[in-house]
Amino acid sequence: MIPEDKLIEVKRVLYSTFGVTTYDNIKELTTGLSNALVLRIEVQGKPYLLKFARTDALSDPTLYYYSCMRAGVEAGIAPKIWYAGVEDGIYIADFVDLKPFPLVEAKNKLPEVLYKLHSLPLFTKTIHSFDTFNRFAKRFREMNILPENMTEDIFKSLERITNVYPRNMEDLVPCHNDLKPENILYDGKRAWLSDWEAAFNNDRYSDLSIIANFVVTNERDESDFLNKYFGRNATIYEHARFYLMSQIMHMSYISVFMLTVAATGKRIDINTIKKYDFRDFHNRMWKGEIDLAFNESRLEYALVHLEQLRQTLRTKRFEDSMRIVSNTDLK
Repeated sequence: MIPEDKLIEVKRVLYSTFGVTTYDNIKELTTGLSNALVLRIEVQGKPYLLKFARTDALSDPTLYYYSCMRAGVEAGIAPKIWYAGVEDGIYIADFVDLKPFPLVEAKNKLPEVLYKLHSLPLFTKTIHSFDTFNRFAKRFREMNILPENMTEDIFKSLERITNVYPRNMEDLVPCHNDLKPENILYDGKRAWLSDWEAAFNNDRYSDLSIIANFVVTNERDESDFLNKYFGRNATIYEHARFYLMSQIMHMSYISVFMLTVAATGKRIDINTIKKYDFRDFHNRMWKGEIDLAFNESRLEYALVHLEQLRQTLRTKRFEDSMRIVSNTDLK
C-alpha cells in the first residue's frame, strides 16, 4: 500500500520518530478530493495518519503548508504532528478517531475554532477571495458555461459587491480556505482542522461563510454564530460583510465546479441537472452522504449555489448590506 519508492524512507522516518521500523494494520483513507495518498497505520499499538505529499500541479514543492499546520497544532486546532518532511514529502500526525459531529455541536464549537485560526500570526502567503472569484468568474464567462441571459444580472450584482467591499490589509487573517466537512475532524469532544494545503491569509468572512453553509439556517443562527466567533454581539456592519462575502462564495462554487466539469469535455445543460434544496444538500454533505469527486454531484452542488444566489440577490437584505458596507461611518 505504501509506494515502493517510499518504503525505505518510511522505515527511516518511523525509526527516527518512534524508534521502530515496522507498523501494523495499515489502511488507505479515501475521503476528500486531494490526490494525496493518505493512510492509517498503527505503530506500537497507537494509530497515526501517514500522508504523502500531493504530486499534482497544485501542490507546493516547498510544503509550505506544513508550517501552517504547525501553527494550527500550537493553537490546539490541528492534530499533533510527529513528522513533516519537506524533502521526502512524508507527514505523520495523530489519528483522530472520528465520531458523528451533530450540527448543534458544530454550531457551538466551530466559531471558537475559527477564531483561534484567525488569531494566529499571519502566514507567508496571501490570496484574497475576490482575486480567486474574479479569476474563475472571468473563465466561466469566457467559456459560456451558462447562457448570458441567465447570469448577466448575477454578475452585475456581484460587480457591485466588489466595488464597495473593503480590501484592507488589516482585514486579512490566516485562513484554512477549504473547510469542507471531511476536513473537520470531531473526536466526540473537540473539533480539529485537517488538510491545510489551501491555507493562506484571506478575508476572515471567507472561512466564516463556508462554515455557515452548514451550520447557519436562519437569522438567529447567524447571530449566534457571529456572536460566538467575535465573543460579543456582532455589529450590523459585520453582518453585512458576512452576507456580501457569502454571495461571492456562492458564485465561486458555481464557477469552480462547473469549470471543473467542463474541463473534462462534458457539455453542461442546466436543465438536466437534478435540483436539490440548499439546506438539504448541505445536511447530506455534513453527514458524508455526498461525494463531490463525481461530476454529477459537482454539477448538482453548483446548481444548489446558483439557485441560492439567485434568491439572495433579490432580497431587501442584499440592498441593505450594500448600503451598510458602503457607509464607512458604520464600520
